[in-house]
Amino acid sequence: MAQMNTITLAPKATTTDSLLAELAKLKAENEALRAAKAKAGTLAVRVSAKGAVSVYGLGRFPVTLYQEQWARLFGHVDAIQAFIKANGAELKVKGQAA
Repeated sequence: MAQMNTITLAPKATTTDSLLAELAKLKAENEALRAAKAKAGTLAVRVSAKGAVSVYGLGRFPVTLYQEQWARLFGHVDAIQAFIKANGAELKVKGQAA
C-alpha cells in the first residue's frame, strides 16, 4: 500500500509591518475613490467613434447626439425650460425621495 504524505499549512503570520502596509494600501485606494467621486460631478465632452458629440457625467451612460441633433435641441431650449417650469410639480429630482 502506498504511503501518503500529509502537508500541514500554517496560517500566514501577520506582522505589524504587513498590517501597516495593508493599511497604507487601503488608505490610498480610499483616497482614489474619493477623488473619482469628486470628479463625478463634472461634465466631459468627447467626439465618439462614429463622429457624434458625447456628453459624459449626466448619468451612468453618455448622452450622444450628432451635431445637427444638438443644434436642433439647442433651438428648443426655451420651450424645454418652460415645459420643465410648468410641470415642475410632477417631475422628479434624482436623489430626492418621492
